Amino acid sequence: MNSYKPQNVINGTYGEIWINGNYMAEATALQAKVTLNKADVNITRRLAKASKVTGMECKGTLKLNKVSSSMIKLISGNIRSGKQTVCTIISKLADPDALGAERIVLKDVTFDELTLVDWEAKKNGEESIPFTFSDWEFLDLI
Repeated sequence: MNSYKPQNVINGTYGEIWINGNYMAEATALQAKVTLNKADVNITRRLAKASKVTGMECKGTLKLNKVSSSMIKLISGNIRSGKQTVCTIISKLADPDALGAERIVLKDVTFDELTLVDWEAKKNGEESIPFTFSDWEFLDLI
């Protein structure tokens, strides 16, 4: 039986991100997922559905406290001139009570949308920015 101590569960409070080498202190959450695309494979004398992996989709979401216009500055000019903003995101999760740190590089990140205005009275400003990426690299794993 594999066992662990409760204090070893890694806490997202200790997460950090960098976009193109720039530390993003306002980051509050980051999620990146790889979803496999599959095609059905028909096999005689078998009722269960079978499949073969034919590709993958790499998507994520970056959440920030709205502190500055950093994302507008990063993306807006390229959008207006018909160019694509391509970035590298480095995620670091290093809870001091955990069994180590995890650092992952997301490569060829392109943002799916840019919110220009989103505010509400008596509510802290937040940004949620979906993105895609095409590759990743592990720098540190736990």
